[in-house]
Amino acid sequence: MNRLRNIGCLLGVLWLSLGVGQLWGQADPTQETLREHIERLRTLHTLTVGQARIASVIVLPALYERRNFRLLWTDPDTVEQLLNAIRDSDQEGLDRRDYHWSALQQLRTQLGMGAASGPEAVVHFDLLLTDSLIRLGYHLLFGKVDPEALDANWNLARDIGDLDPVAAIQEAVEAKAVTGLLADVTPKHVFYQRLKAALAQYRALQAAGGWQPVPAGPTLKQGMVDPRVTALRQRLRVTGDLQEELAAAPMVFDADLEEAVKRFQRRHGLEADGAVGRATLEALNVPVDARIDQIRVNLERSRWVLHQIHGNFVVVDIAGFQVFYVQDDHVIWKARAVVGLPYRKTPIFKSTLTYIVLNPTWTVPPSILAHDILPAVRRDRSYLQKRNLKVIDRSGKVVDPRTVNWVRYQAQNFPYQLRQEPGPNNALGRIKFMFPNPHLVYLHDTPSRELFDRPERAFSSGCIRVENPFELAELLLNDPINWSRDALLEAAASNVTQTVFLPVPVPVLLLYWTVDVSQEGIVTFKPDVYERDKAVLAGLRGEFTFRKRPILRDRLPGVERP
Repeated sequence: MNRLRNIGCLLGVLWLSLGVGQLWGQADPTQETLREHIERLRTLHTLTVGQARIASVIVLPALYERRNFRLLWTDPDTVEQLLNAIRDSDQEGLDRRDYHWSALQQLRTQLGMGAASGPEAVVHFDLLLTDSLIRLGYHLLFGKVDPEALDANWNLARDIGDLDPVAAIQEAVEAKAVTGLLADVTPKHVFYQRLKAALAQYRALQAAGGWQPVPAGPTLKQGMVDPRVTALRQRLRVTGDLQEELAAAPMVFDADLEEAVKRFQRRHGLEADGAVGRATLEALNVPVDARIDQIRVNLERSRWVLHQIHGNFVVVDIAGFQVFYVQDDHVIWKARAVVGLPYRKTPIFKSTLTYIVLNPTWTVPPSILAHDILPAVRRDRSYLQKRNLKVIDRSGKVVDPRTVNWVRYQAQNFPYQLRQEPGPNNALGRIKFMFPNPHLVYLHDTPSRELFDRPERAFSSGCIRVENPFELAELLLNDPINWSRDALLEAAASNVTQTVFLPVPVPVLLLYWTVDVSQEGIVTFKPDVYERDKAVLAGLRGEFTFRKRPILRDRLPGVERP
């Protein structure tokens, strides 16, 4: 703090020089130096300050031009607010190195010691502070990694709205409210706060030494006596799955230890059988550093979407194999779900659920036609009849499948549609939930209900099978007189196809999270079934860059990036 006070004194001297200089008709040296730097940035679209690169080529120069090239960071308390925020950015799962941390520390030391009293160092410090604030605010508001660069299906993009970033930054700095500005752009959602708490928890475990791996060997079960059980106990104590301090017989796999193993398995998306087999051993031996990275990845995903999730919506937790219905930001219903196979991934996107179909027909989509149906028909010409599938020509007429040359056609030139009629064995079950999307993906019932008992439920061709779909339909329709649960089931039993529109369309989001944190603070790590975490983590570890999609409105000249 004393060094910052010294910087304030130095800046005060420079400002005093400015006042005297103006009286004598002389230019302020910091103002001229700033102008030269900003003009260079405008001309070359790049600027290096020492070894640090100025990233903001639109907002930063516009800010200083609006200020007539006057220094922004003249109050040491405000500087301290920003430096504290940069230092604490690791609590958000971010990396302080993205915000010029080392360069700012070096310049602060130089200025605090009075080693550099000329305008160049002061201007460099001011520019780097401004650029770091823009970088940090950008990351908190949009995330560091560009989701569109990772997933072409991404349609949850947003921009900065009506916010004037130049005015917001200038007002915050002048009002000594940088902490408040950064708080305003940080996600407020309770899920984000829980993830932050989980990150702090696992970083504390890391600081305490983490955990040691459990040695490989045969499956450990209750009743066994094995030296490896001692290591298992210690491992489970570290993460709180086993509450005991010391065991009377540490090598004995007793009932308490079995319950602790089940708790661990439930927290890691494993079958909770209480035995330590291959999958459980692998999860036990994932190091604490990797779990910290997993939490950081999901904090990043939160910054992508949680700013815009409010009110009522349906959300599919793809990696968690669950569906939730949220009203007024509270989960009022959830159910198990089956999602797409790893090679037929359920896409991540946002749409609006507008209507429900009871006793739906199922028109075979092109991907399933190519990979499943056509090969099956070629092997067994009775395949269509067994599955109640009809061949429909372009005029809508039913065609006898025996008249079709199945060897001749591929999916690309197949001139028919295959349609499954309503019934108990229809692939969509008795009800489907429709929301327009180019992927032909929706939520639906299923006749294959045994799959809901599996801990990992990635078995579909991309659509989402819902365990208790009529409960969800009743909530969405919100019409107890005409569409109670009994009324819905009665309509489904009629075998008549019927479309029912929602009184109010509801947003539906298909999202991917590999960490969850309960209200009680219990951290769940889910299998990364689509192997998406690695790319996000690589982006978090990469160099700072702005994403390609514009986020600024036309209020500033040039809108490609901040």
